[in-house]
Amino acid sequence: MMNRKNFIKSAALIAGATVAAPMVGASGIVSSNMSTAPKRLKKGLGYDMIKEELSLVDKFKLVKDLGYDGIEFNSPVAITVQELLKAKIASGIEIPSVVNKDHWSKPLSDPDASIRQFTIDSVAKSLQEVKELGGDTVLVVPGVVNEKVSYGVAYKNALDSVRKLIPHVEKTGMKIGLENVWNNFILSPIEAKMFVDEIDHPLIGWYFDIGNILRYGWPEHWIEVLNKRIFKLHAKEFSRQKMNDEGLWKGFNVDLLKGDINWANVMKTVREVDYKGGWLTVEVGGGDRNHLKAISTQLDQIVSL
Repeated sequence: MMNRKNFIKSAALIAGATVAAPMVGASGIVSSNMSTAPKRLKKGLGYDMIKEELSLVDKFKLVKDLGYDGIEFNSPVAITVQELLKAKIASGIEIPSVVNKDHWSKPLSDPDASIRQFTIDSVAKSLQEVKELGGDTVLVVPGVVNEKVSYGVAYKNALDSVRKLIPHVEKTGMKIGLENVWNNFILSPIEAKMFVDEIDHPLIGWYFDIGNILRYGWPEHWIEVLNKRIFKLHAKEFSRQKMNDEGLWKGFNVDLLKGDINWANVMKTVREVDYKGGWLTVEVGGGDRNHLKAISTQLDQIVSL
């Protein structure tokens, strides 16, 4: 396995495979040709949010017309890569990232080595797919803790599984963004930083979900600590009052900018850490074109803060 120093020395070889995407590591960025001027964050949404009965190409064109720049897919994809590329070219929509679809049902932290290997293979396929689609990041949940899997076991197995993915990220030049979800695992920004730093590879970092943190913290605190380790950002809203009054998951039933996230603080911190991921991808309940247009407008407000 190539260690971090050797990898950086040979970064020029991988740079060609990354289509000039920045390679961000635990201690900084390995890249050239990076503009120092701040750029507008591009807006993305999940494909399953599009609830219009349209062809694939027309869905892509609709999203473009509504002001989005990209679509995120679950992977391995149910639609062929060739079809997605045709729709991408026809619409001008990008596919910057994919979400591995097996990491939750078959966690990388599972005590069963065969289950872990299944998802390692699945993530490897996702890395290849996102490369073919012109993106650069695969979202992966690193592990799950429950009454049958202890925290210690989950941590050890998750670290081992992610390390086994290093040859695949090096082969493709694509990045793995580990995401914070309600998995009873990695519950503080300090631990999230330590986890990535233990792996210590410039193509393995964090896919930070802003809304998931409100249950037990503040997203701006996590962004400050994770800093350059953040490869991509997911946007969703959360209301602590709804959580307390109506039930835990009801906290998500609130429009962007109408919950408890201090978006001005979040975006200020995003700029302060010099976030290079380029994207803010929304992950909320979908709907028709009017609903998606409203979300696009809300994202415009957020990125302008």
